[in-house]
Amino acid sequence: MASLRDIKSRITSTKKTSQITKAMEMVSAAKLNRAENNAKAFGPYMEKIQEVVASIANGSTDVSHPMLESRPVKKTGYLVITSDRGLAGAFNSSVLRAVYQTIQKRHKSNDEFVIIAIGKMGRDFFKKRGMNVISEITGIGDETSFASIKDIASGAVNMFADGSYDELYLYYNHFVSAIQQDVTEKKLLPLSGISSSKGLTSYEFEPNQEEILEVLLPQYAESLIYGALLDSKASEHAARMTAMKNATDNAKELINGLTLTYNRARQAAITQEITEIVGGAAALE
Repeated sequence: MASLRDIKSRITSTKKTSQITKAMEMVSAAKLNRAENNAKAFGPYMEKIQEVVASIANGSTDVSHPMLESRPVKKTGYLVITSDRGLAGAFNSSVLRAVYQTIQKRHKSNDEFVIIAIGKMGRDFFKKRGMNVISEITGIGDETSFASIKDIASGAVNMFADGSYDELYLYYNHFVSAIQQDVTEKKLLPLSGISSSKGLTSYEFEPNQEEILEVLLPQYAESLIYGALLDSKASEHAARMTAMKNATDNAKELINGLTLTYNRARQAAITQEITEIVGGAAALE
């Protein structure tokens, strides 16, 4: 049985841990609020650019673009968004498990796919397993700007355009609520079946639809990546907030249990001392 000193030391260390997890929970709650607002603020832009692209792509049968056309699939790209840090519950493991299982099911060798990793946790996961990570970015802050991921987003689109892969899938955690984040797979390229919730709107284009698409489609694909990253950031903070709350609650339960054990052990020790004193006094009589 542990000594009173050992139990007391464990209670003290657990209290300090609970203070840390409580502080991390509060920080994540504040970051979640900002991240959720950022994701919502990006929504109107995405709706408008999707409306314009859908109007061009679906409104005319004469318009074509390589990013809209499917081709025989020889190699598949996977763009995976994770975080740079852990302590976020199943946030990283759930999306990495989904990607890994999908790759195992669809492909027989590493030559059939490539991986683009956003986030240190995903990059390390795939590299440790010898999987083909062709592009990566880490160290993205909580206040994510489009400029910070512009290179990797445009690179992902350009690699599809030059034939490095024939389709590109996007994997990330979609923010539903503070307690629910869903792993999401989205076929990013080719851009097929684009639709707008507001229906098709008639636009006049200058100089012409083909030249507008040449500029707009890469921007649209890059915006999808950026929007998924904002969504993932909100999910990350929500998952970390929940994980730290659970850790704090578990620490409190452990402290209560240890305190009860300490009091019982202390009471037993006092009873033993009294018994010895009484026994010694009786022996002297």
